[in-house]
Amino acid sequence: MITPAFELSQDAHFLTIVIHVPYARVNEVDLYIEGVDFKFYVKPYFLRLTLPGKIVEDGREEASYDVDAGIFTIKVPKETTEEYFDGLDMLTALLAPKGSRSAKPLVEDLGQSANAEIEEEEFDWEVEQTPNGELEKVLNSDSSYGFGNLRSGVFQRLQHELSDVIDLKEPDSTTPVERRLKRLAAEEAKFDSDHYLADLFEDDAIRHLLKHQPWWRNTPKAKEEGKETQIEPEDSAEARGQCVTFSGEEKEQLRKFTNRNYLLDKGSCQMVYTSLVDILLAYAYEVRSTEGDTHTESSWNIWKLSGTLCWLETYHSLQEAIVSFSRRVLCYPFYRHFQLALKAIEDVVLILQLGKAAVLKCLLAIHQVFRESDPAYLLNDLYITDYCIWIQKVKSKKLASLAESLRNVKVTKSDLGFELKELEKAALLVQEEENQIKRGEGDSQSSQSESEGDEESSCTSSGTGESDLSQGDLSHRCSSEETRRNGLPRGGETDCVTDREVTEPLIKLSCGLDTAHSAGSQYPDKCALGKAPTAKSSPRRLIEELADQLQSVGLSECCEKAAAENSNASVHQRTSRPPPSLAPHQPLQTTSQQSFLEVSPERNCLLFVAGPDNTEDFTNLA
Repeated sequence: MITPAFELSQDAHFLTIVIHVPYARVNEVDLYIEGVDFKFYVKPYFLRLTLPGKIVEDGREEASYDVDAGIFTIKVPKETTEEYFDGLDMLTALLAPKGSRSAKPLVEDLGQSANAEIEEEEFDWEVEQTPNGELEKVLNSDSSYGFGNLRSGVFQRLQHELSDVIDLKEPDSTTPVERRLKRLAAEEAKFDSDHYLADLFEDDAIRHLLKHQPWWRNTPKAKEEGKETQIEPEDSAEARGQCVTFSGEEKEQLRKFTNRNYLLDKGSCQMVYTSLVDILLAYAYEVRSTEGDTHTESSWNIWKLSGTLCWLETYHSLQEAIVSFSRRVLCYPFYRHFQLALKAIEDVVLILQLGKAAVLKCLLAIHQVFRESDPAYLLNDLYITDYCIWIQKVKSKKLASLAESLRNVKVTKSDLGFELKELEKAALLVQEEENQIKRGEGDSQSSQSESEGDEESSCTSSGTGESDLSQGDLSHRCSSEETRRNGLPRGGETDCVTDREVTEPLIKLSCGLDTAHSAGSQYPDKCALGKAPTAKSSPRRLIEELADQLQSVGLSECCEKAAAENSNASVHQRTSRPPPSLAPHQPLQTTSQQSFLEVSPERNCLLFVAGPDNTEDFTNLA
């Protein structure tokens, strides 16, 4: 027989059942309605539901069939008007036969399961239970694991596959106490202080993630009120049920689950709840850190952050579960920030307040992520599938009490055992020292820039004088090069005289001659000879002054000999000038031969300078 797809809804008077049975024959349909039982049969489909409330067959029932869509729609009256049927979206629980609701022998049918009796008892969630005597020995020697510690020996058959999912080695021979010690040691070794401090001080991405609004904060009731949903424990089950809806894929998965019964004592039941909180915390962190977009690392994040899934850990209190989760947040994921752990705790409180429908939706999402990941799908068989089936039978009142207890649990950085406060203080001291160094460098740079500004201003004040000397410097360089080309010794060719000793008088000479030949010169007062002679000054006086300057330089004998040779060569060139008839054809050569200065070794040296006005005077002097 095939179990068809179905959906249930309700109003104040009727329960509506929609059944998908394509290609069915309407004349072969059989219905059975009595109390909490509803049965539908049409070949080859069979549907049997055990409802949370009673229905009646009093003539008000209605049924219709859409041939094109292959959908039967059946409306059945409620026995009690305005009664709310809780758990109509818990499809796996609805498919369970009536007799399976009791976990005890059938001869002792109390009309209520053992789980329901346990759920009515109140737990002290905040007090850690410490087993004593023989019970402690049994628990410490027990190596079982899985949902409610109902599994053992699984890793002997699947050691290779599960070793890629859990961090615990040889779990079938490891006691719960040994698991915890190994988990704590692994977390201590994995904690990276540099990574933690980087996320602490560079928290732009963290702040963005803290503002993210996951689906449980955007429920219909939250949108209506225009603020985040805060459902109080006294809110009705109807209000909680309206906050969460399931997709078609999720409903299909619920129909595929096989109904199971779980016989749990009080201690095991409490460990199931605390492990549920641990798994939900890991899921809430994953949704917030990825902003709801699952990826290839989503399965790794969930099982790595949950000590229940990664180390087969069992917790005896909510405080243990929260501390374990917070420690793992600071050790394994990409974003390692304590505020993200606290935000995940707030998210789980809200999920529990929304009721078992919200918890089931989260478990179905985890189931899908693990189902699509190899080999994480094995964790579904150990934990998630059983949680999906078990949660459908849990009272929402119990989850509301668990949410309130979780809200009251406080965890601080000192509870995590990584010496976070001392680490942060040291980092703040280092940061303060770096800031002081940077401020010192900034002050030195500002003072340096101010001094440079002062120098620039002083240079600017003397810029006019320096610019006035530019043309004189150019004439100085030209005269120096002219002198070198005509035979004066250069620096480096002889040990007798340096560049400065030779070029200094020549520069002064050039400056004086330029001033003498250029009546109306722009810079007559910038020459090194003092007050430059004007155009009317006597050339003989100029020559005598220049001779005095050269005598003060103190040329050595070798330099004087070189100067004498250059003087003789220049006299020879002057006496062997071409005839006047050829002068017009060699203007450049004549000019070059007559436009140099000679230094004579004699006290009163004769200087021959060719010029447009005083050429004849210089010739007579010679």
